[in-house]
Amino acid sequence: MTLADKTGEMPENEPAGVDALPEGGEAYVSGSAWRMVLRSFLDNKLAVIGITFVVLMVIFCFIGPHFYHTDQINTSYNINLPPGKGHPLGTDENGRDVLGRLMVGGQSSLEIGFAVAIIATFIGVLYGAISGFLGGVVDTVMMRLVDVMLAIPTLFILIYLASIFKPTIKLLIVVISLVSWLGPARLVRGEALSLRVREYVKAVRVMGGGSRRIILRHIIPNTIGTIVVNATFQVADAILVMASLSFLGLGIPPPAANWGGMLSNGVNFIYDGYWWLIYPAGLAIVITVVAFNFIGDALRDALEVRLQKR
Repeated sequence: MTLADKTGEMPENEPAGVDALPEGGEAYVSGSAWRMVLRSFLDNKLAVIGITFVVLMVIFCFIGPHFYHTDQINTSYNINLPPGKGHPLGTDENGRDVLGRLMVGGQSSLEIGFAVAIIATFIGVLYGAISGFLGGVVDTVMMRLVDVMLAIPTLFILIYLASIFKPTIKLLIVVISLVSWLGPARLVRGEALSLRVREYVKAVRVMGGGSRRIILRHIIPNTIGTIVVNATFQVADAILVMASLSFLGLGIPPPAANWGGMLSNGVNFIYDGYWWLIYPAGLAIVITVVAFNFIGDALRDALEVRLQKR
């Protein structure tokens, strides 16, 4: 018989990291659970590869231009030069260094990706949490609005908005965010429908807690796993959408650089054998998107391990 059985109390030297069960009957996760998540995440080789590539890409795009020339050359004898001395990835149709353009173009692509992920996740989480928690008629109306927006082809909305307004980085962030928050909203709404009937939520209501407090202090924090995983995929999706718009000529106008625009320009020379105008930008997009997907998959697997221990 243990000391707890004899006295009815837990011993003071109970090992850290053991989940406790408060009066509401709801288990809470100790700090060791998050250490377990981190350990599980880092044990995933694809996750480590994904983080490594993302860090290297950020360094390449934001620190690289400080050490490598990215100025325009614009001289006739430097047009469409193949990779060689002075130009590791050659030059484009305007005599500009492709490697330098790749660095600068990555800045706008990554900035839009991260900004869209933050804004879309923020809007979607609040919308979904409110809808799922309130339920009833409010939930029905809010979700039907989401369904209507999802029924409209995303690319059609983006092309329409981009054709009306002059594309800028800020505008593209807003436009892409307007169609990217729908996914997080539906995910968090599903979580909120389950969480609102938990014992600790009922206890907060009995003690006089309002809906705002329950949503912000209990519903949203308990969906953090879903939020984080979805945010990583949002970055990848935003980069792809940005590349698609630029490929269609609706991205940031020249002379500003972005990977999608570089790829679109390179396709014009596909039959001329100028491969260095196509593959660098295409590979940059693919590597970055795949890296974020690796991170998202690993986070999802790691958080599932955490939930199994609850």
